[in-house]
Amino acid sequence: MNDFLKNITRFIFFILVQVYVLNKIPHLHRFITPYLYYLFILWLPFSVSRQWLLVIGFLTGLTLDYFTMTPGLHAAACTLIAYVRPFIINILTPKDSSEFNYREPSPMAMQWTPYAVYVFVLTLLHHGYMVLLEWLSFGSFLDFIIKIVATTGISMLLIFTAELLFPRKLRFRTNTA
Repeated sequence: MNDFLKNITRFIFFILVQVYVLNKIPHLHRFITPYLYYLFILWLPFSVSRQWLLVIGFLTGLTLDYFTMTPGLHAAACTLIAYVRPFIINILTPKDSSEFNYREPSPMAMQWTPYAVYVFVLTLLHHGYMVLLEWLSFGSFLDFIIKIVATTGISMLLIFTAELLFPRKLRFRTNTA
C-alpha cells in the first residue's frame, strides 16, 4: 500500500475511533478526556513538508471539530503540534543521515526513549493548548493543571497501548543522499 493511501486510511480510522468510541465513553472523571486522533499527525512520514504538515494538522482538527461541534478548538491544537513537530524531530533524531534513514516516527525507528519524549512533548502541547482554550471561559487554575495532567496521562497510555498492539513495520528511505 502506498504512503498516501495508508495515511488516508489512518486518518479515517483515528477520526472514527475518536468520534464513535472514545467520545462515547462515559466520563470517568470531569478531568479525564481520552484523545487519540492526533496520533495521525505524529505518525506522518518525516518527508512531509512543514506547509503540508500545517494543512494536514488543521484539516485533522477541523474534521474532529465538525463531529464534536467545537468551533476551532481541535484545529488550533492540531495546527500547533503540526508546527512544532519538525523542531522536536530535529532535536531527537541523529544529525548524521547514515545513522537515521527511516520514513516515519516509531519506537523501533527512534528507539523508545526519544519516541516517548517526542510523543510526550507533543501530547502535552496539544492538551495544554486545548485545555487553555477551554479554560479561558471557565475554571480555576488548579482545575486547568489537573485536567492537562490527567488528559495527557490517559492519552499517553492509549498511544503506547496502540504502539504495542499494532507495531508498524520499519520503512527505510531509499534515497538518503
